[in-house]
Amino acid sequence: MNIIANGCIPAQTLKKLSGIGNLIVFSTRNITYKTISCHPDIFFCNAGNHLIVAPNLPEIPTVQLKESEISMLTGEFPVGDKYPESARYNAVVTANFIIHNFRYTDPVITGLAEDRELIHVSQGYTRCNLLPLKNDHFITSDEGIYRTLTRYGLNVLFVGSKDIILPGMNHGFFGGACGICENKIYIIGSLKMFGDGEKVRKYLQALEYKIVELYDGPLFDGGSILIH
Repeated sequence: MNIIANGCIPAQTLKKLSGIGNLIVFSTRNITYKTISCHPDIFFCNAGNHLIVAPNLPEIPTVQLKESEISMLTGEFPVGDKYPESARYNAVVTANFIIHNFRYTDPVITGLAEDRELIHVSQGYTRCNLLPLKNDHFITSDEGIYRTLTRYGLNVLFVGSKDIILPGMNHGFFGGACGICENKIYIIGSLKMFGDGEKVRKYLQALEYKIVELYDGPLFDGGSILIH
């Protein structure tokens, strides 16, 4: 199991992840703005069997990914230094849907549509704000995403974001504090320190997920944990 994680998340989290799988510690400089420069979900889109990668990904993580034998597709457009060019790969791809603000989405992602339905949302940082779960269930910290997905008849849990740390910003987003692999949800932080933590715990347990809390502190938006 290969794990891509922000090198600036709490050290205890990185230590735990290194014991779970092959950890690729991710960082970039001078590509996009500092707050999100080490966020994997800005440079990668997890699309089932493939990882879609921004063409301006630095050399070191590119080499690490190739050595890990991850199936990669290179996107058409680079990540830019500000929004919306920084949101091109921050889409959510599930077995049935691609969810993003399609004004900004890299064409390689939309090219994977096939039998998937495209759901347009206003939030360009979709993956930061949306955690896709099994059986078309979701957790989001964005009200616009919540309203759109519920109009499609999907099962969506809305949670607040004010308790989530994102250095350089007033708060982070729930999706960016999480990773998912099969029936396990990995969370950067403790749900005990999150205002909607108990609501999240019950929702995940009802879906028979095992919750793995990666450090004993507030939820930390590290730009998602990507597991491939």
